[in-house]
Amino acid sequence: MALNNKFRSSAIQKLSTQHGLHRYLLATLAGWLLPLSFAPYNYWLITPVAITLLLLAIRGGHQKRTLNGKASDDAHSFKSNAYVGWFFGLGFFGNGASWVYISIHDFGYTGIPLALILTTLFVMGLALLPALQIGLFQRMFYPVSPVWSFPALWVLFEWLRSWLLTGFPWLYVGNSLVDSPISAWLPVGGVYLGSFLLVMTGSLLFQLIQKKLKLRTFIAWFVFIFAGGHLLNSIQWTLPSTHGPIDVALVQGNVDQNEKWQSKHRQRFLQLYHNLSLDIQSSGLVIWPETAVPLLYRYSDSYFDSVMADLPKGTALITGIPQQANPDSDQQPQFYNSIMVKGAGEGLYQKQKLVPFGEYVPLESFLRGAISFFNLPMSNFIAGSEDQPLLIAKGLKIAPFICYEVVYPEFVRQQAKESDLMVTISNDSWFGHSVGPLQHLQMAQVRAAENGRYMLRGTNNGVTAIIDPKGRIQVSAPQFEEAIVRGEVHAMLGHTLFTKLGSTPILMLCALVLGIQLIQRRRQPKLQLF
Repeated sequence: MALNNKFRSSAIQKLSTQHGLHRYLLATLAGWLLPLSFAPYNYWLITPVAITLLLLAIRGGHQKRTLNGKASDDAHSFKSNAYVGWFFGLGFFGNGASWVYISIHDFGYTGIPLALILTTLFVMGLALLPALQIGLFQRMFYPVSPVWSFPALWVLFEWLRSWLLTGFPWLYVGNSLVDSPISAWLPVGGVYLGSFLLVMTGSLLFQLIQKKLKLRTFIAWFVFIFAGGHLLNSIQWTLPSTHGPIDVALVQGNVDQNEKWQSKHRQRFLQLYHNLSLDIQSSGLVIWPETAVPLLYRYSDSYFDSVMADLPKGTALITGIPQQANPDSDQQPQFYNSIMVKGAGEGLYQKQKLVPFGEYVPLESFLRGAISFFNLPMSNFIAGSEDQPLLIAKGLKIAPFICYEVVYPEFVRQQAKESDLMVTISNDSWFGHSVGPLQHLQMAQVRAAENGRYMLRGTNNGVTAIIDPKGRIQVSAPQFEEAIVRGEVHAMLGHTLFTKLGSTPILMLCALVLGIQLIQRRRQPKLQLF
């Protein structure tokens, strides 16, 4: 019996080693842990730990061994290490983007089996990027130290994900810094610099565990990050203008997403926002969320005349509203997802960054009508032009962002440069009771910190909030309740270093690092990475 058990154990161990099962499990664990660094958990130091585990999983491929009498060296095996990256991606996006299932099932009218299949395909597709990232890391940068090359390649792949196939700039590890003691790095180099610092910390921790780094060097790096964050926090990149404080009120209606576009409920929802706004007595800026008004823009004049007549004189109202793009055409109607100003201001902005399947259907001629998910209400939106002016309200220049747009660092930076204040409106009902709305809120905080501007975030059912120029939440409403968030904000003067220079410096640094390390690899082919 003992020999039999020993034989079984040996066989399992051999199978595990041969196929990399232990590496894949470790990589999946690392990926699953990483989203715990984001809201609502905010364990930002999880990132270096997860990166260390990932590098340990990668290290498992750097061992010569003999299988079936033949020597096997996985050191340069792109395929083997790409699988490690893919399993990491399954854990990372499977945990961090799990809210996609709720959007598909609860609001896409899709059954559980099909919703699970679509969510799994979404996660598997996203996981191809870390698969390529890890495969390239091993193929191109072995046997050079990972301390610089790994965070550099990581940042470049985050940047790639910001625009590839319209982009999915979600779950950047630098986002977790906004709720950390070292958030002051964000106005210097933005979210990509935050990612670089955290991933490098994980790489150094890995080297420390491998006894390739002295403890005092690791401690010195930690001191540098914290001391640097402390010193940077004393810099006032932007300052309040002499305009004085502006009273603001953000209205959260908590409208049922499944009823919102049903004509029988339209009048009730119109009256809801009208009634909630009657409680606002101060003369200032009032904000309603994305598509708060279930009316087309061209039919809304009489409604807003009634609303503005009941608001204090001098009030500016900013609200989301759908706008038909081709009202005089006989073709299928198309719409803009818009935000406009009424009262003491002017402007109409049409959303540029659309959500695939939620607002438009890729390959529409093939997919539209195939299943209910590809025929969601109001999924015929088109993108607005790139040269739209800022909104004007209460004499302030306001940079507007609708929902998904606020997660794009460079897009927000370009709009924020000429603004006094930033406003983002959203309808996070699509996320349900998931971590999605809290992750979305955290990214709005990051954009505020990067650009040194107040961010007013109005949503349908949470989280509605006022965010200060350092990315801190001043006041917020509870989720899934009717609420009004009140506070004071200031127009801000000046620019952060990130607003001036953008992501270019950190991206150029990463490209330079990788170029230098490639040269080192060619000159020193016998160095050992681990």
